[in-house]
Amino acid sequence: MATQPGAPTVLVVDDEPPIVDSLHKIFERESLRVLTAGSGGEALEILRREPVSVLLTDLMMPGMSGMDLLRASKSVAPETETVLMTAYGTVENAVEAMKQGAYDFVTKPIKRAHLLRVVGKAIEKRSLVQENRSLRAQLAAEQRRALIGQSLPWRRTMEIVMQAAPSQATVLLLGESGTGKELLARAIHDSSPRAGGPFVPVNCAALPETILEAELFGYEKGAFTGAVQRHDGRFVQADGGTLFLDEIGEIPTHVQVKLLRVLQEGEVERLGGRTLKVDLRLVAATNQDLRAAVREGRFREDLYYRLNVIAVPIPPLRDRRDDVPLLAEHFLQRYAARNNRHLSGFSRAAAEALARYDWPGNVRELENTVERAVVLSRGSALEIDDLPPEVRSGGGVAGDGRTLSFVVGTPLEEIERRVIHATLAHVGATSASARSCSGSPPGPSTAGSRKSGATRIRALIRAPLPAPLPALLPLLPLLLARRAVETCQIGRAPRPAARAKSLILKEFVSASGGLGVALVETSDFPWRRCFASTSRSSIWR
Repeated sequence: MATQPGAPTVLVVDDEPPIVDSLHKIFERESLRVLTAGSGGEALEILRREPVSVLLTDLMMPGMSGMDLLRASKSVAPETETVLMTAYGTVENAVEAMKQGAYDFVTKPIKRAHLLRVVGKAIEKRSLVQENRSLRAQLAAEQRRALIGQSLPWRRTMEIVMQAAPSQATVLLLGESGTGKELLARAIHDSSPRAGGPFVPVNCAALPETILEAELFGYEKGAFTGAVQRHDGRFVQADGGTLFLDEIGEIPTHVQVKLLRVLQEGEVERLGGRTLKVDLRLVAATNQDLRAAVREGRFREDLYYRLNVIAVPIPPLRDRRDDVPLLAEHFLQRYAARNNRHLSGFSRAAAEALARYDWPGNVRELENTVERAVVLSRGSALEIDDLPPEVRSGGGVAGDGRTLSFVVGTPLEEIERRVIHATLAHVGATSASARSCSGSPPGPSTAGSRKSGATRIRALIRAPLPAPLPALLPLLPLLLARRAVETCQIGRAPRPAARAKSLILKEFVSASGGLGVALVETSDFPWRRCFASTSRSSIWR
């Protein structure tokens, strides 16, 4: 019978040619690919150049015995399953063969049905192992693809992560809640030499302080009331792999002491007194300022320096706005498939709303927002009405309530409308306070009064130092506010309107942490340039 393409391969090894010929015919009738060898050395050469599913070898052979061939095959072809056969079968031989990694053991004279059953199960086991490995590789690749982003801050973070992953160094992930710290920790594990070992995540903030120590370090039977059996703990579970401690700033001081010993000595002391050696890599994460915690005495300084070997700052989503459309599309596809919805994408208004919102909850908030929209949407695309109210009308208001962000290309009329609404909301929505904030005199608000003596700040640009000034000036002017400003000259005591302008520039510089440029047009002089710098408290023109 002809061998089927892709059929499993069986390598038959025996120093007796009649037995080899007989076995060759048996397996060939089962449509298996058969290779033969008359000695252990010849079999090893075949294993080096051919993929073999099952190695069927005689135990007693001159030169290299079947047991020696079994040991050698594990280094040459570790995925090959081995079945030993001999006329001198004993319990001791079978036990020793199993210890060395043999799949099974058959005795001569060989019964055809029994041999085919054993070899068939060995082939099935190897197929399952290969399938499992393939699925794990696909899962790891899917997890790596989930790290979506092309913005410059995200690329810088991923460069550090990918460079640190192959090492054995401890990694400390620093970022706000919802920025994807556990995803990055998994990426570090999957890209490290420990990828074949376990990845054990622990949220330290989710475990009560009374059981955190027992859960991390384990305990012996009878160590405390209720300890009816031994518990290994997360450190032992992560042996040979990676332990991820999220919110590590929440662990109490007495647990910090034991954690420091694990990092220094590689030893875990269970509750009850037993000490074990462990080989693991630690990845920690926090949304706290650990330096401040050290100064306040809430976190041990020596542990901080043990953890802070490779610090990886993770940018919040508001600092990587270029990634919002990519992430939103990714979540749309995921939840549309999960909820059996056929959606073409986002409407233009919905996409603009997602882009201008500041996402204080970061990627987690974006994911929840898209999932909500997918479930509640009634059309073929996600509309702006499918988004939560704060995303629709928040306008990207930052945490201090005084900063607005706009997508490049937003019409000036839309910018002015949103600025006016945000100003009214900020000052209490009264006409008098709005006129006071805008620098307009008391009285009716008319088109003429709005233009007379009014200041239009045509551009308000923020950039981290040391950004070159010429690169900032050509940006498209944006109408952001109205102020009556007569002068911002150094040394002059500003009049009330000028004082308001000074406060604007100072607030702008404080929030930006960098260089600010404001192009100002007034009734007194057109297009004066006022510059502000964090290195000085004064304002000049």
